[in-house]
Formats: sequence, C-alpha cells, structure tokens
Amino acid sequence: MPDTTIQHQGMSISGYLAEPSEVKAGLIVIQEWWGLTQDIKEVADRYAKEGYLAFAPDLYHGTVATEPDEARKLAMSFERDVAAREVDTAIAWLKTERGAGKVGCVGYCMGGGLSLAAAIRPTSNVDAVHVYYGGGMPSAEQIATIHVPVAGSYGSEDAGIPAEQVNLLRDTLTKAGVPNDITMYQGAAHGFFNWTRPAFHPSAAEDSWAKSLAWFGKYLQGK
Repeated sequence: MPDTTIQHQGMSISGYLAEPSEVKAGLIVIQEWWGLTQDIKEVADRYAKEGYLAFAPDLYHGTVATEPDEARKLAMSFERDVAAREVDTAIAWLKTERGAGKVGCVGYCMGGGLSLAAAIRPTSNVDAVHVYYGGGMPSAEQIATIHVPVAGSYGSEDAGIPAEQVNLLRDTLTKAGVPNDITMYQGAAHGFFNWTRPAFHPSAAEDSWAKSLAWFGKYLQGK
C-alpha cells in the first residue's frame, strides 16, 4: 500500500502501511535518522510477506535527509515525546482498528533506540521488540523495568555503541528474567542492515533477519 495516514485517538499519523494477505500480527517499523526512506518501506514490505501488518510511521513528517549533517540536525531537533505518542497510538490502532492481536516494534539506528524506549514505556503496550544498533543506551535501572521480550542486533565495529553498553543490556535483561537475544556481530559497523549504505554487512544482515523472523514468530505469532 502507498503512503497513508492513520487516524486514531485524536491523532493523525502519516507513514507507510504494508499489508499481508493474512494478518498474523502487527509490527511498527521505525526509521533511521535519515527519515522514512525507501529502504525502510521495503523492510515493511518484507515483514508483510511474513504475515505482519507493518506500519512505518513518518516521524519526520515529510522530511528525508540525504547527508549525515542534515540527518544529525533532524535527529537533534526531533521531539521524542511526540514520537513516543505516535508510536503508542500506531500500536493501539493496529490492535483496536486492524485486529492485530499482538504488535511488535523493530527499529534501526535512531529507530532502534525508540524501539527500546517503547519496551520501557508501559503506555506503548508493545508485545516484543527488536533493537538494531539503537544508541543512547538507557540506564540499568530503566532497562530493569522492561517486561517484554527484547532482541538486539549490534556491530562490533560500531564506535558509538561500545560492547560494554551491549553487555549491560543483555546482563540486565537476563537478571530481570526478561527473554532476550542480544547479538554482537563481529566485523559489522553501525547501520549494517541498510543495504543502500556503505556499512551494509551481508552476513550480519541475513542472520539478524532470520533472528528477527524467529523472534517475532515466537512472541507475536506464537510459533
């Protein structure tokens, strides 16, 4: 389906909706700091082929960056509280208006951080998340409040997210008894899943995709 706008709980949220032939669960696909780019829409399409009603909200409201400096400025001026409300509302829309029994979040870069934030935020009502190299790691105290399954995919060559932060996430979730699968891909850098960028790492992308399907299949579809 082309770009669309959903209406729910008094909010209008633009984005891209990928519809499967049979809805098995819902999924919010959250953009990188570039904005709602074509590759993110294609990720939503890939999940739709697996039975997910996948909605990618346009959190920059029509703006897409092409250069890192531009993306950095957009990310810095980005209103995270507004984005949180949009993500929560989109999850509620998928459940109440479109009949998705369970809804997950998957996000990349900035979207990875927003997916982890959704897992922390009780108002999101998200059922499982997959965090791709989300920066700005929350504190152990915040992570310990999570009650939904968390998958994470990180690169060993990502200078912005050191191994200590990834280990903190894994260890805190494990200690709290939260199902988790936190993977550090050796030789992969930040953005390794994005096939349109130089950091693309085919083997890490392929493995993390298989992990994501298994993760959401178990916790959203009950496979």
